[in-house]
Amino acid sequence: MNHLKTFMLMAAMSALFVGAGYLIGGTGGMLIALVLAAGMNLFSYWNADKIVLRMYHARPADASDPHPVIRTYVADIQALALKAGLPQPRVFVIDNPQPNAFATGRDPAHAAVAATTGLLEMLSREEIRGVMAHELAHVKNRDTLTMTITATLAGAISAIANFAMFFGGGNDRERPGGIIGVLAISILAPLAAALVQMAISRSREYEADRVGAEIAGDPQALASALEKIERYAKGIPNVEAERNPATAHLFIMNPLSGRGADNLFSTHPATANRVKALMELGVRMGVKPRPVTAVPTGGERRSANGPWG
Repeated sequence: MNHLKTFMLMAAMSALFVGAGYLIGGTGGMLIALVLAAGMNLFSYWNADKIVLRMYHARPADASDPHPVIRTYVADIQALALKAGLPQPRVFVIDNPQPNAFATGRDPAHAAVAATTGLLEMLSREEIRGVMAHELAHVKNRDTLTMTITATLAGAISAIANFAMFFGGGNDRERPGGIIGVLAISILAPLAAALVQMAISRSREYEADRVGAEIAGDPQALASALEKIERYAKGIPNVEAERNPATAHLFIMNPLSGRGADNLFSTHPATANRVKALMELGVRMGVKPRPVTAVPTGGERRSANGPWG
């Protein structure tokens, strides 16, 4: 059902894009828009992972890293990927105090996963495993390509809307929608594209939670991690994400605000709903409940100096 919903939403995004081009420039405008979108999608398909990783200054991590927490992090991802039947992804660390993580890449053979130093400092090993299993679930489900395409289409629709605003005063005979259609597209198309993008993101997060919990074998660890990430992230800004808000949907938790709500303007489901679904999954999997690790109230780390001191 989630895959069908995603397909339908992407079809709606594509139809919106084609319709915007047609209303603004008729058949010619539609063809130009399609050529532009094809070029953008092709470039994103081959280079999206490099662009995102460079954007967040991610650095490679491997089993020879001098920090034991990073060595454990790399080893756990390798073990989780093997369990999930995935090729070994490239592993990265982002020097950022906000706890968060994301996956990128056009397919499982070209995937990369990244976690912030804040995540590695603030969460337990089991919780980190749960988070990274969630990211590997995105790779397994090929969500990274889906989200790249929708983000590219959303950007293209916004570009068309801006074009309409600046060049909408031409000959109305070339524009089936006339000036009213141009104004409507200029205002409503970017909003509709953003809503579709957010809906796709939310649907894929629930599925990645489920598959990730099954890969790690511990739904409660991921639930606990989500609660901690949400609480910490509220008070720790992610400067790079604020500069590039179009990438917010890639992270396990919204890096822009650190809060979530199941409404039209949220890129992520409400954390409480995700935790509830994970705990119910744990019952179905027969995982014995255990006491949840308390969420610190301040900026405490798992060790006095953190794994980087």
